[in-house]
Amino acid sequence: MDDKEALRVGAAVRRRRRTLGLTLAAVAGRSGLSVPFLSQIENERARPSPRSLDLVAQALETTTERLRAAADSARAVDLVRADDEDGVHRLVRGRHQLSALEFIGEQDLGREFQHRNDEVMYVVDGAVEVEAEGQAHRLGRSDTLFLSGGVRHRWRATVPGTRLLVVSVAEHIDATYDSRR
Repeated sequence: MDDKEALRVGAAVRRRRRTLGLTLAAVAGRSGLSVPFLSQIENERARPSPRSLDLVAQALETTTERLRAAADSARAVDLVRADDEDGVHRLVRGRHQLSALEFIGEQDLGREFQHRNDEVMYVVDGAVEVEAEGQAHRLGRSDTLFLSGGVRHRWRATVPGTRLLVVSVAEHIDATYDSRR
């Protein structure tokens, strides 16, 4: 494994740890490595030796080969061609950590949403009204609204030709974790 590959494995380690619902301290206890070192690996500031990576893999109930494969699959350059499905453009396709949609036109999504992960709504053009947890927010061009995971919300375009960009942590990613992880 070269230096770049060793560094890139950090994101795969973090994803696997979070999938298992483990804290850094728990992985440290299982692997015999220190919390600061594991944090440096995850943040790609430290390069684990083959032995250290093997200890991490065992602590995460996987293999070094699977961590490397996950690191390779985490590196992606995906081109998404413009398409339009009833005024919705999917800006990211596949199973990535990020989800991004652009809504164009007079969308009126009267139904209520509640996503488990964080979300940002950005008005590219036009205006929207968002009701979040019973409070109304009027957003105009270039306004942004952040919604943490679990917030109930609904929205509607209030100006013809509105373009709304919604970016969130993908639903298949469990991003509910505390700051100790």
